[in-house]
Amino acid sequence: MNETNMHLHSTVDEPRLVAETGLPARIAVIAEPVLADFGYRLVRVHVSGRDGCTVQIMAERPDGSFTIDDCEAASRALSPALDVDDPIHGGYRLELSSPGIDRPLVRRSDFERHLGHEVKIEMAAMIEGRKRFRGKIAGVEGNEAAIQLNEGQIVKLPIAEMADAKLVLTDALIAESLKRGKRGEDPSASQPHQQKPADHGRTHA
Repeated sequence: MNETNMHLHSTVDEPRLVAETGLPARIAVIAEPVLADFGYRLVRVHVSGRDGCTVQIMAERPDGSFTIDDCEAASRALSPALDVDDPIHGGYRLELSSPGIDRPLVRRSDFERHLGHEVKIEMAAMIEGRKRFRGKIAGVEGNEAAIQLNEGQIVKLPIAEMADAKLVLTDALIAESLKRGKRGEDPSASQPHQQKPADHGRTHA
């Protein structure tokens, strides 16, 4: 796929193939359409016990950017939606952030955009006797990612069957991200991680 088609394929409504389970999945069902209304794409939802309970939502525009202003706008929209549907029992802290340079890969276009870069993948079930893979993205065919392992061989992994996939922070990845930022292809490249702890998340005593 050439670069033009790659960017055309990267749209707000492109589905995530790697998704959450449990409580994060319930939050994602609420968050995704709210973010889409503002032109943002959900990347990942993570719930942790930090500060009692913290809900971290990673989001971006289709071009990969997500500024502090975007964080604030998304936060203001998401907080009331989460309070109405109430998937979290008790107090929580809502945190909006960009994916960062060493980002999770959740859509087909994420793999296409980062061809040649190193990735760590954990599958939901065993493939060829293992669940964890690390290597370079060699290509994308249909909804499978071809990964050239550090051992040399290439394996094809179904993206929808991945439990987690994340870029490895390397000098090559940093250099390309900065280069994209200078070319104007990735406005967030020179700012690898924008984060805004929300002032709007519900808290309880």
